[in-house]
Amino acid sequence: MRLHWFLPTTGDGHHVRPATTTVAAGAVADRPATLDYLSQVARAAESAGFEAALTPVGAGCPDPLVACGAVAARTERLKLLVAFRPGFTLPTLLAQQAQTFQQISGGRLLLNVVTGGDPQEQRAYGDFLDHDARYERTGEFIEVLRRTWTGEPFDHRGTHYRVAGGGLATPLLDTPDIYFGGASPAAERVAAAGADVYLMWGEPPAMIAERVARMRRLAAEAGRELRYGIRLHVIARDTADEAWAYAGRLLTGMDPGRIAAAQARFARMDSVGQRRMADLHGGSAESLEISPNLWAGVGLVREGAGTALVGSYPEVAERLREYAELGLSEFVLSGWPHLEEAWRVGDFVLPRLAAPALVA
Repeated sequence: MRLHWFLPTTGDGHHVRPATTTVAAGAVADRPATLDYLSQVARAAESAGFEAALTPVGAGCPDPLVACGAVAARTERLKLLVAFRPGFTLPTLLAQQAQTFQQISGGRLLLNVVTGGDPQEQRAYGDFLDHDARYERTGEFIEVLRRTWTGEPFDHRGTHYRVAGGGLATPLLDTPDIYFGGASPAAERVAAAGADVYLMWGEPPAMIAERVARMRRLAAEAGRELRYGIRLHVIARDTADEAWAYAGRLLTGMDPGRIAAAQARFARMDSVGQRRMADLHGGSAESLEISPNLWAGVGLVREGAGTALVGSYPEVAERLREYAELGLSEFVLSGWPHLEEAWRVGDFVLPRLAAPALVA
């Protein structure tokens, strides 16, 4: 199991905040996402035993490549899982940026492909492609990116990109793993053909098992194998009662206005994954435990990953092991506040995952 953490670049505190936008953010963050604070979170994650930290991308948060370059200079071992939007830069340029990042960080870059699921936000950036065309462009982007890294001169003439004499001056030997998420058929085809890790938002185990089985078939048809991962929030405490009490406190901080604003944004999005997240709670604050220890309350106000594992330390570790038994090997976790929770999960959950499972 490879365990990763999250950098809260829209701010942090004891409230659930959106990851990539100011919509439904509520009050100003208790802890602004300054370089000093993000570096504290990163160093805590590093010391707590996490391998990497994911940084989101969107209109409401700092540019992740720039932010992670700064954080890399203040950490030693932690890898940075940098989200980026295909189509907002050229794959040949990102190849060069990745090579530079690897040189200055000692090979600590990972890449998370985010095709984009909010047409209004995409248009604000100047991107007017529809859903399936965005994924078609993403697939071509990954193809050109990987060819550029080889250092071999090449020409490319595709639907979205044209390159003449491309290729890095020297090959990039430590190429970053490419993480990719998306629940639509168009997204799954792109992941099967070009990703290293297929990353899913936290759904109940039965739903995850079905998706893993389907992606294995698609990857096999493409002559490839993928690793599989999940993105989850964690509320773990000494006892289950304490954990659920904290979940209730987070829910109290989600006033009806915030929930309504977030749900209105989600409704206009064309992301299949976001629709699946919204369907888990239906916009209602009732019946939010959708599977043992899996709480959908986060998704009332937060886009993207909208579920949390809630329970005692042994319970949370057991649920993570259950996902691992489905074939998942990559776990991107987070919790509020991200600084303290990095230590808590590192101290009390990660050791239980490293230890052999007890046999009843």
